[in-house]
Amino acid sequence: MGAITKPKPVLLLIAASSRYDEALAWGLERAQEQFGKAALVSPAFDFTETDYYLEEMGPDLKKQFWAFQQTIDPSELAAVKRATNDLEVRYIEQSDHSEPRPLNLDPGYLTLAKLILASTKDHAHRIYLQQGIYAELTLQYRKKAWQALPWTYPDYQREDFQAFFSECRQQLR
Repeated sequence: MGAITKPKPVLLLIAASSRYDEALAWGLERAQEQFGKAALVSPAFDFTETDYYLEEMGPDLKKQFWAFQQTIDPSELAAVKRATNDLEVRYIEQSDHSEPRPLNLDPGYLTLAKLILASTKDHAHRIYLQQGIYAELTLQYRKKAWQALPWTYPDYQREDFQAFFSECRQQLR
């Protein structure tokens, strides 16, 4: 029988998507109020791999990643996802954008070996955590590179995204 041990702290990562720079800035400010100072902030990448969000969020989306200085226990992921969902609702209520969802916040965490994303949607490759939240292994780090899985979103397979995730690995070290 293996010994039960406490998990190592992980790097909190939030993927923020919007067509509005002010929404990304608002989201980062509120996330830092809740989760502490961001250690790394990616450029606002063009998000062109899918039109899945077109009706809900409009065209010309940008995606930006925020990695936080303060590490978390991985068991906190469900609570973080619920908190980011609440932030999305707060932004809708205080903004005057015409889209039903002008800001999307998708949290996850990064370890030296993997990138995990939280989701409210169940699927065959997702594990239930708690409070209606699931976790998905999105990328694994093997042979000194990020490796996609059959269900990995196309944008997470981009070299520029993965270069940022590698910076995050260095931050975690």
